[in-house]
Amino acid sequence: MSGWTRHEGVAVALPLENVDTDQLIPARFMSAPRSQGYGSYLLHDLRHRSDGTPIAEFPLNSHPRASVLVAGRNFGCGSSREAAVYALVDHGIRTVIAPSFGDIFAANAINNGLLPARVDTEVVEELFAALGVEAVKASVDLVAGTIRIAGREIALELEEEKGAKLINGWDDIDLTRSHAQVIASFRSSHFQRAPWVRPADI
Repeated sequence: MSGWTRHEGVAVALPLENVDTDQLIPARFMSAPRSQGYGSYLLHDLRHRSDGTPIAEFPLNSHPRASVLVAGRNFGCGSSREAAVYALVDHGIRTVIAPSFGDIFAANAINNGLLPARVDTEVVEELFAALGVEAVKASVDLVAGTIRIAGREIALELEEEKGAKLINGWDDIDLTRSHAQVIASFRSSHFQRAPWVRPADI
């Protein structure tokens, strides 16, 4: 996975709360191989009528090139399915802005290069009002810690570890490997201080 530091794209509003992982990608689509891409399944049952025809006014149908999504609280709640993040990423979404996220979803998002940007509810409500049903230019700068959207500059609060993963394209294993020298140094010094803890076959 490639990392990123800055994204320039288009933002749309999805003024819904509690969008869960089953809505992000219904379970019946998860038998498809990831190599085919999950983007077309993103929010499938919200984007289509019961007969399968697309709902033209749904934000991601009317603005299919959107890459920044502004959503309501508790986005990504529900089950732990990582495929929900795959669907967003494969559709081209790079950032989701919301007041809160499901914890497992947020962790999966970071590990797959998707930024879950947590901002105050009041800010999200203002963005909903500013965007309406239109798409507007947006930029996200991980290094500067800013989001620019609808004429506003919003401070991005991102933990150092999560920022490192997004910028470098790392998952949890990569992050651990980045500390390999420190780990090796600790291992060596610890065995020197306490040689009795070293297994006999090492």
